[in-house]
Amino acid sequence: MLSNTCKYALRALIYLGKFSENDKRIGIKKISEDLELSSAFLGKILQSLVKQKLLVSTKGPNGGFALSKNASEITLYDIVVKVDGEDFFINCLISLEPCKTHDPTKPLCPVHSQYEKLRGEIEAFYKETTLEIISEDIDKFEDIIKL
Repeated sequence: MLSNTCKYALRALIYLGKFSENDKRIGIKKISEDLELSSAFLGKILQSLVKQKLLVSTKGPNGGFALSKNASEITLYDIVVKVDGEDFFINCLISLEPCKTHDPTKPLCPVHSQYEKLRGEIEAFYKETTLEIISEDIDKFEDIIKL
């Protein structure tokens, strides 16, 4: 499961990938209103993403946030790993330990063989899906998609 912080980060970067243009920054107030998120909480998340080099920001009346690189170069995987770490992609579905720490002298959990394949497909999806791809999908379904 992704943390709420990670979900908010994904929504914010998808939003910026869709609506920020060239060197134009979007202010935290606009982003938080459009996404219906707490401005204070979102601000902390976005500042963290600036430190992680996924976003750039400027202060002042024309300040705000923008992607640090082209939307085609930022994947969902990049965002999840920067916010939540790799646990989502390596942890066992029902055990408290990552599968990579499994003791080979003990049996695997009952869902390991089925979930391992699915986890690989999920990881591939996150690595292959860029903000640009999502932005194009939003254009197709804009009337039904609410970030």
